Amino acid sequence: MNQLPTNKTMFGHPAGLFLLFGTELWERFSYYAMRAILVLYLVDKAHGLGWSEADALSLYGTFTMLVYLTPLIGGWLADNIIGQRKAILIGGTLMAAGQFTLAAPHAWIPGAEVTVFYIGLGLLVMGNGLFKPNISTMVGDLYEEGDHRRDGAFTIFYMGINVGAFLSGIIVGTVVAAAGGSWQAGFACAGVGMVLSLLIQMTFAQRLLGDIGKVPSAKLSKQQQTEERKSPLTSEEFDRIKVIFILGVFTIIFWAGFEQAGGLMNIYADRYTERMVGSFEVPTAWFQSVNAFFIVLCAPIIAVIWTRMGDKEPTSPVKFALALILLAIGFVFMIGATIQQGGDTSVKTSMMWLIAAYFFHTLGELCLSPIGLSMVTKLAPLRLASVLMGTWFFFTGLANYVAGFVGSFIGHGDESNMVDNAMSIFAGIAITSVVSAIILFLMADKLVYWMHGAEGQQHDKLEEELEGAAEHQ
Repeated sequence: MNQLPTNKTMFGHPAGLFLLFGTELWERFSYYAMRAILVLYLVDKAHGLGWSEADALSLYGTFTMLVYLTPLIGGWLADNIIGQRKAILIGGTLMAAGQFTLAAPHAWIPGAEVTVFYIGLGLLVMGNGLFKPNISTMVGDLYEEGDHRRDGAFTIFYMGINVGAFLSGIIVGTVVAAAGGSWQAGFACAGVGMVLSLLIQMTFAQRLLGDIGKVPSAKLSKQQQTEERKSPLTSEEFDRIKVIFILGVFTIIFWAGFEQAGGLMNIYADRYTERMVGSFEVPTAWFQSVNAFFIVLCAPIIAVIWTRMGDKEPTSPVKFALALILLAIGFVFMIGATIQQGGDTSVKTSMMWLIAAYFFHTLGELCLSPIGLSMVTKLAPLRLASVLMGTWFFFTGLANYVAGFVGSFIGHGDESNMVDNAMSIFAGIAITSVVSAIILFLMADKLVYWMHGAEGQQHDKLEEELEGAAEHQ
Protein backbone atom coordinates (compact mmCIF):
# COMPACT_ATOMS: atom_id res chain seq x y z
CA MET A 1 0.00 0.00 0.00
CA ASN A 2 1.28 3.45 -0.84
CA GLN A 3 2.11 5.80 2.00
CA LEU A 4 -0.68 8.25 2.80
CA PRO A 5 -0.80 11.14 5.30
CA THR A 6 -2.84 9.28 7.92
CA ASN A 7 -3.69 12.39 10.01
CA LYS A 8 -5.73 14.07 7.27
CA THR A 9 -9.37 12.93 7.39
CA MET A 10 -12.77 14.45 6.59
CA PHE A 11 -16.10 13.00 7.71
CA GLY A 12 -14.38 9.76 8.70
CA HIS A 13 -12.65 9.29 5.33
CA PRO A 14 -9.14 10.14 4.10
CA ALA A 15 -9.01 13.74 2.89
CA GLY A 16 -7.64 12.44 -0.39
CA LEU A 17 -11.09 11.07 -1.18
CA PHE A 18 -12.47 14.60 -1.39
CA LEU A 19 -9.58 15.71 -3.60
CA LEU A 20 -10.46 12.89 -6.00
CA PHE A 21 -14.13 13.88 -5.58
CA GLY A 22 -13.36 17.42 -6.76
CA THR A 23 -11.07 16.32 -9.59
CA GLU A 24 -13.66 13.90 -10.93
CA LEU A 25 -16.52 16.37 -10.42
CA TRP A 26 -15.04 18.88 -12.89
CA GLU A 27 -13.83 16.22 -15.31
CA ARG A 28 -17.33 14.76 -15.44
CA PHE A 29 -18.77 18.26 -15.80
CA SER A 30 -16.54 18.64 -18.86
CA TYR A 31 -17.51 15.29 -20.38
CA TYR A 32 -21.25 15.52 -19.78
CA ALA A 33 -21.41 19.14 -20.93
CA MET A 34 -19.92 18.01 -24.24
CA ARG A 35 -22.13 14.92 -24.37
CA ALA A 36 -25.28 16.94 -23.70
CA ILE A 37 -24.84 18.94 -26.89
CA LEU A 38 -22.91 16.52 -29.13
CA VAL A 39 -25.87 14.93 -30.94
CA LEU A 40 -27.75 18.23 -31.03
CA TYR A 41 -24.71 19.88 -32.68
CA LEU A 42 -24.43 17.09 -35.23
CA VAL A 43 -28.08 17.29 -36.37
CA ASP A 44 -28.41 21.10 -36.25
CA LYS A 45 -28.59 22.33 -39.86
CA ALA A 46 -28.32 26.02 -38.94
CA HIS A 47 -25.43 26.09 -36.42
CA GLY A 48 -24.06 22.55 -36.52
CA LEU A 49 -22.98 19.94 -39.03
CA GLY A 50 -26.46 19.09 -40.30
CA TRP A 51 -26.14 15.29 -40.14
CA SER A 52 -29.07 12.89 -40.22
CA GLU A 53 -30.36 11.45 -36.94
CA ALA A 54 -29.15 7.96 -37.87
CA ASP A 55 -25.63 9.18 -38.70
CA ALA A 56 -25.45 11.34 -35.58
CA LEU A 57 -26.51 8.52 -33.26
CA SER A 58 -24.14 6.10 -34.96
CA LEU A 59 -21.23 8.52 -34.44
CA TYR A 60 -22.37 9.13 -30.87
CA GLY A 61 -22.28 5.38 -30.19
CA THR A 62 -18.85 4.95 -31.74
CA PHE A 63 -17.40 7.91 -29.84
CA THR A 64 -18.78 6.88 -26.46
CA MET A 65 -17.63 3.31 -27.12
CA LEU A 66 -14.06 4.52 -27.69
CA VAL A 67 -14.28 6.73 -24.59
CA TYR A 68 -14.83 3.60 -22.53
CA LEU A 69 -12.56 1.25 -24.50
CA THR A 70 -9.36 3.28 -24.24
CA PRO A 71 -9.28 3.02 -20.40
CA LEU A 72 -8.12 -0.56 -20.98
CA ILE A 73 -4.96 0.83 -22.61
CA GLY A 74 -4.68 3.69 -20.13
CA GLY A 75 -5.00 1.29 -17.22
CA TRP A 76 -2.18 -0.89 -18.56
CA LEU A 77 0.09 2.11 -19.10
CA ALA A 78 -0.54 3.35 -15.57
CA ASP A 79 -0.08 -0.08 -14.01
CA ASN A 80 3.18 -0.83 -15.80
CA ILE A 81 4.88 2.39 -16.92
CA ILE A 82 3.75 5.84 -15.82
CA GLY A 83 1.69 5.39 -12.65
CA GLN A 84 -1.81 6.67 -11.97
CA ARG A 85 -0.95 10.26 -11.01
CA LYS A 86 0.92 11.02 -14.25
CA ALA A 87 -1.78 9.26 -16.26
CA ILE A 88 -4.44 11.55 -14.78
CA LEU A 89 -2.48 14.72 -15.56
CA ILE A 90 -1.59 13.70 -19.11
CA GLY A 91 -5.13 12.50 -19.78
CA GLY A 92 -6.68 15.67 -18.38
CA THR A 93 -4.44 17.85 -20.54
CA LEU A 94 -5.42 15.92 -23.68
CA MET A 95 -9.11 16.23 -22.81
CA ALA A 96 -8.88 19.98 -22.25
CA ALA A 97 -7.17 20.29 -25.64
CA GLY A 98 -9.94 18.22 -27.21
CA GLN A 99 -12.72 20.39 -25.81
CA PHE A 100 -11.10 23.62 -26.99
CA THR A 101 -10.51 22.06 -30.42
CA LEU A 102 -14.25 21.35 -30.67
CA ALA A 103 -14.83 24.96 -29.63
CA ALA A 104 -12.90 26.36 -32.62
CA PRO A 105 -15.38 28.61 -34.49
CA HIS A 106 -16.37 27.47 -37.97
CA ALA A 107 -15.41 30.88 -39.38
CA TRP A 108 -11.76 30.23 -38.49
CA ILE A 109 -11.57 27.00 -40.45
CA PRO A 110 -13.99 27.15 -43.41
CA GLY A 111 -14.23 23.81 -45.18
CA ALA A 112 -12.38 21.91 -42.43
CA GLU A 113 -15.12 21.76 -39.79
CA VAL A 114 -15.52 17.98 -39.87
CA THR A 115 -11.75 17.37 -39.80
CA VAL A 116 -11.25 19.59 -36.77
CA PHE A 117 -14.30 18.00 -35.15
CA TYR A 118 -12.75 14.53 -35.47
CA ILE A 119 -9.41 15.78 -34.12
CA GLY A 120 -11.20 17.12 -31.05
CA LEU A 121 -13.02 13.84 -30.48
CA GLY A 122 -9.75 11.93 -30.90
CA LEU A 123 -8.04 14.00 -28.21
CA LEU A 124 -10.98 13.42 -25.87
CA VAL A 125 -10.86 9.66 -26.46
CA MET A 126 -7.11 9.41 -25.78
CA GLY A 127 -7.25 11.64 -22.73
CA ASN A 128 -10.19 9.83 -21.20
CA GLY A 129 -8.37 6.51 -21.63
CA LEU A 130 -5.63 7.73 -19.32
CA PHE A 131 -7.86 9.59 -16.86
CA LYS A 132 -10.93 7.42 -16.33
CA PRO A 133 -9.66 4.09 -14.93
CA ASN A 134 -6.91 5.53 -12.80
CA ILE A 135 -8.81 8.03 -10.70
CA SER A 136 -11.36 5.32 -9.83
CA THR A 137 -8.59 2.90 -8.85
CA MET A 138 -6.98 5.53 -6.62
CA VAL A 139 -10.19 5.77 -4.59
CA GLY A 140 -9.79 2.10 -3.72
CA ASP A 141 -6.09 2.62 -2.94
CA LEU A 142 -7.01 4.99 -0.12
CA TYR A 143 -8.27 2.03 1.94
CA GLU A 144 -6.65 -1.11 3.28
CA GLU A 145 -8.09 -4.47 2.24
CA GLY A 146 -11.20 -5.25 4.27
CA ASP A 147 -11.85 -1.61 5.26
CA HIS A 148 -15.63 -1.33 5.63
CA ARG A 149 -15.54 2.31 4.52
CA ARG A 150 -14.69 1.44 0.91
CA ASP A 151 -18.26 1.06 -0.41
CA GLY A 152 -19.25 4.30 1.30
CA ALA A 153 -16.24 6.01 -0.26
CA PHE A 154 -17.35 5.00 -3.74
CA THR A 155 -20.85 6.30 -3.02
CA ILE A 156 -19.34 9.68 -2.02
CA PHE A 157 -17.10 9.62 -5.10
CA TYR A 158 -20.08 8.74 -7.26
CA MET A 159 -21.98 11.73 -5.91
CA GLY A 160 -19.07 13.92 -7.05
CA ILE A 161 -19.43 12.50 -10.53
CA ASN A 162 -23.09 13.37 -10.57
CA VAL A 163 -22.78 16.84 -9.08
CA GLY A 164 -20.59 17.57 -12.08
CA ALA A 165 -23.03 15.91 -14.44
CA PHE A 166 -25.95 17.87 -12.96
CA LEU A 167 -24.18 21.21 -13.33
CA SER A 168 -23.09 20.37 -16.88
CA GLY A 169 -26.49 20.20 -18.57
CA ILE A 170 -27.82 23.29 -16.81
CA ILE A 171 -24.74 25.43 -17.41
CA VAL A 172 -23.95 24.35 -20.96
CA GLY A 173 -27.61 24.69 -22.00
CA THR A 174 -27.70 28.20 -20.57
CA VAL A 175 -24.38 29.15 -22.20
CA VAL A 176 -25.48 27.91 -25.63
CA ALA A 177 -28.80 29.77 -25.35
CA ALA A 178 -27.04 32.96 -24.22
CA ALA A 179 -24.62 32.67 -27.14
CA GLY A 180 -27.45 32.58 -29.66
CA GLY A 181 -27.30 28.84 -30.27
CA SER A 182 -23.51 28.61 -30.63
CA TRP A 183 -22.51 25.05 -29.84
CA GLN A 184 -18.86 26.15 -29.89
CA ALA A 185 -19.55 28.25 -26.78
CA GLY A 186 -20.82 25.09 -25.10
CA PHE A 187 -17.69 23.14 -25.98
CA ALA A 188 -15.54 25.99 -24.64
CA CYS A 189 -17.51 25.83 -21.39
CA ALA A 190 -16.68 22.12 -21.18
CA GLY A 191 -13.00 22.94 -21.72
CA VAL A 192 -13.01 25.36 -18.78
CA GLY A 193 -14.38 22.58 -16.56
CA MET A 194 -11.51 20.28 -17.56
CA VAL A 195 -8.94 22.96 -16.76
CA LEU A 196 -10.45 23.36 -13.28
CA SER A 197 -10.15 19.60 -12.74
CA LEU A 198 -6.45 19.70 -13.64
CA LEU A 199 -5.75 22.68 -11.39
CA ILE A 200 -7.37 20.97 -8.39
CA GLN A 201 -5.34 17.81 -8.92
CA MET A 202 -2.02 19.60 -9.44
CA THR A 203 -2.50 21.87 -6.42
CA PHE A 204 -3.54 19.38 -3.74
CA ALA A 205 -2.44 15.89 -4.84
CA GLN A 206 0.91 15.69 -3.03
CA ARG A 207 -0.51 17.14 0.17
CA LEU A 208 -3.57 14.88 0.37
CA LEU A 209 -2.58 11.72 -1.51
CA GLY A 210 1.02 11.30 -0.38
CA ASP A 211 2.67 8.74 -2.65
CA ILE A 212 -0.55 7.08 -3.80
CA GLY A 213 -0.55 6.64 -7.56
CA LYS A 214 3.10 7.61 -8.09
CA VAL A 215 4.52 4.10 -8.48
CA PRO A 216 3.04 1.83 -11.18
CA SER A 217 0.99 -0.80 -9.34
CA ALA A 218 2.64 -3.76 -11.12
CA LYS A 219 5.99 -2.58 -9.80
CA LEU A 220 4.53 -2.02 -6.34
CA SER A 221 3.03 -5.50 -6.39
CA LYS A 222 6.42 -7.06 -7.16
CA GLN A 223 7.97 -5.17 -4.26
CA GLN A 224 5.35 -6.38 -1.80
CA GLN A 225 4.82 -9.99 -2.86
CA THR A 226 6.88 -13.09 -2.15
CA GLU A 227 8.15 -15.37 -4.90
CA GLU A 228 5.16 -17.61 -4.29
CA ARG A 229 2.76 -14.75 -4.90
CA LYS A 230 4.56 -13.80 -8.14
CA SER A 231 3.31 -17.02 -9.71
CA PRO A 232 0.43 -17.01 -12.22
CA LEU A 233 -3.07 -16.28 -10.97
CA THR A 234 -4.28 -18.45 -8.13
CA SER A 235 -7.56 -20.32 -8.46
CA GLU A 236 -9.18 -17.85 -6.06
CA GLU A 237 -7.98 -14.86 -8.08
CA PHE A 238 -9.19 -16.55 -11.26
CA ASP A 239 -12.66 -17.06 -9.73
CA ARG A 240 -12.86 -13.42 -8.73
CA ILE A 241 -11.85 -12.27 -12.21
CA LYS A 242 -14.55 -14.55 -13.66
CA VAL A 243 -17.12 -12.67 -11.61
CA ILE A 244 -15.91 -9.34 -13.02
CA PHE A 245 -16.26 -10.62 -16.59
CA ILE A 246 -19.65 -12.29 -16.09
CA LEU A 247 -21.18 -9.25 -14.43
CA GLY A 248 -19.54 -7.19 -17.18
CA VAL A 249 -21.81 -8.88 -19.73
CA PHE A 250 -24.90 -7.77 -17.83
CA THR A 251 -23.36 -4.33 -17.43
CA ILE A 252 -23.27 -4.06 -21.23
CA ILE A 253 -27.01 -4.75 -21.37
CA PHE A 254 -27.78 -2.16 -18.70
CA TRP A 255 -25.67 0.64 -20.19
CA ALA A 256 -26.85 -0.07 -23.74
CA GLY A 257 -30.30 0.94 -22.52
CA PHE A 258 -29.24 3.63 -20.09
CA GLU A 259 -27.05 5.46 -22.62
CA GLN A 260 -30.04 6.18 -24.83
CA ALA A 261 -30.19 9.25 -22.56
CA GLY A 262 -27.56 11.15 -24.53
CA GLY A 263 -28.69 9.88 -27.93
CA LEU A 264 -32.21 8.71 -28.77
CA MET A 265 -33.85 10.17 -25.64
CA ASN A 266 -31.99 13.44 -26.23
CA ILE A 267 -33.44 13.70 -29.75
CA TYR A 268 -36.85 12.67 -28.41
CA ALA A 269 -36.68 15.49 -25.86
CA ASP A 270 -35.71 17.97 -28.56
CA ARG A 271 -38.22 16.92 -31.25
CA TYR A 272 -41.22 15.35 -29.54
CA THR A 273 -41.41 16.70 -25.97
CA GLU A 274 -43.43 19.74 -24.92
CA ARG A 275 -40.76 21.87 -23.24
CA MET A 276 -42.73 25.08 -22.68
CA VAL A 277 -43.33 26.11 -19.07
CA GLY A 278 -45.48 29.19 -19.40
CA SER A 279 -43.55 31.46 -21.75
CA PHE A 280 -40.18 29.76 -21.01
CA GLU A 281 -38.83 26.98 -23.20
CA VAL A 282 -36.72 24.50 -21.26
CA PRO A 283 -33.40 23.97 -23.13
CA THR A 284 -33.06 20.38 -24.33
CA ALA A 285 -29.63 20.07 -22.69
CA TRP A 286 -31.23 20.61 -19.27
CA PHE A 287 -32.78 17.15 -19.44
CA GLN A 288 -29.24 15.73 -19.33
CA SER A 289 -29.07 17.03 -15.74
CA VAL A 290 -32.20 15.22 -14.56
CA ASN A 291 -30.42 11.91 -13.99
CA ALA A 292 -27.60 13.56 -12.06
CA PHE A 293 -30.11 15.51 -9.92
CA PHE A 294 -31.84 12.26 -8.97
CA ILE A 295 -28.45 10.65 -8.23
CA VAL A 296 -27.51 13.37 -5.75
CA LEU A 297 -31.01 13.24 -4.23
CA CYS A 298 -31.34 9.45 -4.02
CA ALA A 299 -27.79 8.20 -3.41
CA PRO A 300 -27.79 8.94 0.36
CA ILE A 301 -31.24 7.34 0.69
CA ILE A 302 -30.18 4.19 -1.14
CA ALA A 303 -27.00 4.00 0.95
CA VAL A 304 -29.05 4.22 4.17
CA ILE A 305 -31.44 1.53 2.91
CA TRP A 306 -28.56 -0.88 2.22
CA THR A 307 -27.07 -0.17 5.66
CA ARG A 308 -30.34 -0.67 7.54
CA MET A 309 -31.00 -3.96 5.77
CA GLY A 310 -27.94 -5.39 7.53
CA ASP A 311 -27.51 -9.09 6.81
CA LYS A 312 -30.50 -8.93 4.47
CA GLU A 313 -28.76 -6.51 2.11
CA PRO A 314 -28.82 -7.95 -1.43
CA THR A 315 -25.58 -9.26 -2.87
CA SER A 316 -23.93 -7.41 -5.73
CA PRO A 317 -25.33 -9.74 -8.44
CA VAL A 318 -28.86 -9.33 -7.05
CA LYS A 319 -28.41 -5.54 -7.06
CA PHE A 320 -27.35 -5.77 -10.69
CA ALA A 321 -30.51 -7.77 -11.50
CA LEU A 322 -32.62 -5.16 -9.70
CA ALA A 323 -30.90 -2.44 -11.78
CA LEU A 324 -32.02 -4.16 -14.98
CA ILE A 325 -35.63 -4.36 -13.74
CA LEU A 326 -35.61 -0.65 -12.89
CA LEU A 327 -34.19 0.13 -16.33
CA ALA A 328 -37.10 -1.73 -17.91
CA ILE A 329 -39.61 0.19 -15.80
CA GLY A 330 -38.09 3.46 -17.02
CA PHE A 331 -38.60 2.45 -20.64
CA VAL A 332 -42.22 1.57 -19.91
CA PHE A 333 -42.72 5.32 -19.37
CA MET A 334 -41.04 6.06 -22.70
CA ILE A 335 -43.44 3.61 -24.32
CA GLY A 336 -46.22 5.62 -22.67
CA ALA A 337 -44.86 8.78 -24.31
CA THR A 338 -44.99 7.20 -27.78
CA ILE A 339 -48.52 5.91 -27.12
CA GLN A 340 -49.57 9.48 -26.26
CA GLN A 341 -48.30 10.56 -29.69
CA GLY A 342 -50.38 7.93 -31.45
CA GLY A 343 -47.91 7.77 -34.33
CA ASP A 344 -48.24 11.50 -35.05
CA THR A 345 -44.83 13.22 -35.14
CA SER A 346 -46.49 16.62 -34.76
CA VAL A 347 -47.78 15.73 -31.26
CA LYS A 348 -45.63 16.92 -28.35
CA THR A 349 -45.66 14.67 -25.28
CA SER A 350 -45.49 15.64 -21.62
CA MET A 351 -42.00 16.06 -20.22
CA MET A 352 -43.12 14.03 -17.21
CA TRP A 353 -42.69 10.83 -19.26
CA LEU A 354 -39.00 11.63 -19.69
CA ILE A 355 -38.56 12.69 -16.06
CA ALA A 356 -40.19 9.47 -14.80
CA ALA A 357 -37.99 7.38 -17.11
CA TYR A 358 -34.86 9.14 -15.86
CA PHE A 359 -35.95 8.59 -12.25
CA PHE A 360 -36.19 4.82 -12.59
CA HIS A 361 -33.02 4.68 -14.70
CA THR A 362 -31.28 6.58 -11.90
CA LEU A 363 -32.44 4.06 -9.28
CA GLY A 364 -31.09 1.32 -11.51
CA GLU A 365 -27.79 3.12 -11.91
CA LEU A 366 -27.42 3.39 -8.13
CA CYS A 367 -27.91 -0.37 -7.86
CA LEU A 368 -25.20 -1.06 -10.44
CA SER A 369 -22.58 1.58 -11.14
CA PRO A 370 -21.05 2.45 -7.72
CA ILE A 371 -21.46 -1.19 -6.67
CA GLY A 372 -19.54 -2.29 -9.77
CA LEU A 373 -16.67 0.17 -9.21
CA SER A 374 -16.29 -0.93 -5.60
CA MET A 375 -16.54 -4.61 -6.59
CA VAL A 376 -13.69 -4.35 -9.11
CA THR A 377 -11.34 -2.77 -6.56
CA LYS A 378 -12.18 -5.58 -4.12
CA LEU A 379 -11.88 -8.47 -6.55
CA ALA A 380 -8.98 -7.40 -8.79
CA PRO A 381 -5.44 -8.62 -7.91
CA LEU A 382 -3.21 -5.66 -7.08
CA ARG A 383 -0.93 -6.20 -10.10
CA LEU A 384 -3.97 -5.98 -12.40
CA ALA A 385 -5.92 -3.28 -10.59
CA SER A 386 -5.98 -0.55 -13.23
CA VAL A 387 -6.13 -3.01 -16.12
CA LEU A 388 -9.25 -4.66 -14.71
CA MET A 389 -10.77 -1.27 -13.95
CA GLY A 390 -10.06 -0.42 -17.58
CA THR A 391 -11.69 -3.71 -18.57
CA TRP A 392 -14.76 -2.74 -16.56
CA PHE A 393 -14.99 0.48 -18.55
CA PHE A 394 -14.37 -1.58 -21.70
CA PHE A 395 -17.73 -3.25 -21.07
CA THR A 396 -19.34 0.19 -20.82
CA GLY A 397 -17.65 1.11 -24.08
CA LEU A 398 -19.19 -1.85 -25.88
CA ALA A 399 -22.53 -0.88 -24.35
CA ASN A 400 -22.24 2.64 -25.72
CA TYR A 401 -21.58 1.34 -29.21
CA VAL A 402 -24.61 -0.94 -28.94
CA ALA A 403 -26.64 2.01 -27.62
CA GLY A 404 -25.74 4.12 -30.64
CA PHE A 405 -26.44 1.27 -33.06
CA VAL A 406 -29.84 0.52 -31.51
CA GLY A 407 -30.79 4.20 -31.23
CA SER A 408 -29.90 4.82 -34.89
CA PHE A 409 -32.88 2.72 -35.96
CA ILE A 410 -35.14 5.67 -35.20
CA GLY A 411 -33.82 7.21 -38.42
CA HIS A 412 -34.74 4.25 -40.62
CA GLY A 413 -37.59 5.10 -42.96
CA ASP A 414 -39.24 8.48 -43.36
CA GLU A 415 -40.22 11.01 -40.70
CA SER A 416 -43.66 9.46 -40.20
CA ASN A 417 -42.09 6.20 -38.98
CA MET A 418 -39.94 7.77 -36.28
CA VAL A 419 -42.48 7.47 -33.46
CA ASP A 420 -43.17 3.80 -34.27
CA ASN A 421 -39.44 3.13 -34.50
CA ALA A 422 -38.86 4.77 -31.10
CA MET A 423 -41.61 2.67 -29.53
CA SER A 424 -40.08 -0.53 -30.90
CA ILE A 425 -36.66 0.42 -29.55
CA PHE A 426 -37.99 1.29 -26.08
CA ALA A 427 -40.03 -1.94 -25.90
CA GLY A 428 -37.13 -4.08 -27.11
CA ILE A 429 -34.79 -2.68 -24.47
CA ALA A 430 -37.37 -3.21 -21.72
CA ILE A 431 -37.97 -6.87 -22.66
CA THR A 432 -34.24 -7.61 -22.97
CA SER A 433 -33.61 -6.05 -19.55
CA VAL A 434 -36.26 -8.17 -17.81
CA VAL A 435 -35.03 -11.42 -19.35
CA SER A 436 -31.43 -10.58 -18.43
CA ALA A 437 -32.44 -9.75 -14.85
CA ILE A 438 -34.09 -13.16 -14.43
CA ILE A 439 -31.00 -14.97 -15.74
CA LEU A 440 -28.69 -12.99 -13.47
CA PHE A 441 -30.87 -13.58 -10.42
CA LEU A 442 -30.65 -17.34 -11.01
CA MET A 443 -26.85 -17.10 -11.27
CA ALA A 444 -26.38 -14.86 -8.21
CA ASP A 445 -25.51 -17.48 -5.59
CA LYS A 446 -22.79 -19.06 -7.69
CA LEU A 447 -21.25 -15.66 -8.45
CA VAL A 448 -21.15 -14.78 -4.75
CA TYR A 449 -19.42 -18.09 -4.04
CA TRP A 450 -16.74 -17.21 -6.61
CA MET A 451 -16.12 -13.89 -4.86
CA HIS A 452 -14.48 -15.77 -1.94
CA GLY A 453 -15.43 -13.44 0.88
CA ALA A 454 -15.95 -10.15 -0.92
CA GLU A 455 -19.62 -10.17 0.10
CA GLY A 456 -18.83 -10.48 3.81
CA GLN A 457 -21.27 -12.37 6.00
CA GLN A 458 -23.51 -13.19 3.09
CA HIS A 459 -20.66 -15.10 1.49
CA ASP A 460 -19.94 -17.00 4.70
CA LYS A 461 -23.54 -18.21 4.88
CA LEU A 462 -23.59 -19.14 1.23
CA GLU A 463 -20.31 -21.01 1.46
CA GLU A 464 -21.72 -23.15 4.26
CA GLU A 465 -24.76 -23.97 2.14
CA LEU A 466 -22.70 -24.82 -0.94
CA GLU A 467 -19.87 -26.63 0.84
CA GLY A 468 -19.41 -30.04 -0.69
CA ALA A 469 -21.86 -29.28 -3.49
CA ALA A 470 -19.72 -26.95 -5.58
CA GLU A 471 -16.30 -27.68 -6.97
CA HIS A 472 -13.70 -24.94 -6.76
CA GLN A 473 -11.96 -24.55 -10.12
